[in-house]
Amino acid sequence: MEIRIGNHVFRRADYDSDGDVLYLGRSEAGPASVASLTPEGHGVRFDADGDVIGLTIIDARRLLERDGHLTITLPQALRVEGDELATALTV
Repeated sequence: MEIRIGNHVFRRADYDSDGDVLYLGRSEAGPASVASLTPEGHGVRFDADGDVIGLTIIDARRLLERDGHLTITLPQALRVEGDELATALTV
């Protein structure tokens, strides 16, 4: 599975349906050196070079059902349509 958000490509996706949390990661990424929260409350992990290597999207399904898209600031705000994450949100 490949999920593209802006110019970031994630090849790993794990969805926790109980917590409604979607974890996205680059398969070749090593351990994160820095993590931060976006203004929307999602977690972003960066490698030592400052590249995004992972996302933790909180309330993924709820937000997509409510709004039809997500906004994720990485550092610029990116809009992600629901169909772009649909395969990752299957249980």
